[in-house]
Amino acid sequence: MAPFLQAAIEEAKLGLSEGGIPIGSVLVIDDKIVGRGHNRRVQNESPILHAEMDCFENAGRLSASDYTRATLYSTLCPCDMCSGTALLYKIPRIIVGENKTFQGPEEYVRSRGVDLQVINDPECIEMMQKFIRESPALWNEDIGV
Repeated sequence: MAPFLQAAIEEAKLGLSEGGIPIGSVLVIDDKIVGRGHNRRVQNESPILHAEMDCFENAGRLSASDYTRATLYSTLCPCDMCSGTALLYKIPRIIVGENKTFQGPEEYVRSRGVDLQVINDPECIEMMQKFIRESPALWNEDIGV
């Protein structure tokens, strides 16, 4: 498995250990992780701190040219908000751990020129399926059901 996806999985596990939703993300530029994050909606009582948003925040201020060299890794397909942020900053590549439990605007993101690849990693799938089975109300709250 790619080390960057593994780093995103570690972030997801950290979020779960904090009582949150197990979704993790890392931002990579020039083969170096410049930002890490995990879903902190529960921990911070935030409606917007998805893993990718936390990752972008933790990366800090970057230049436009930095973003155009970046790859975003996420354990779960990014939602509309997180995909929109990646599009806003013209991130050219997104690697998704899995989209079996949730599909975001993948085709739209691809139509905007982003190389979006779905790995369907078994560990990512099992982590989310287990969480959804054990915490359906929290999951449904997060995805707006």
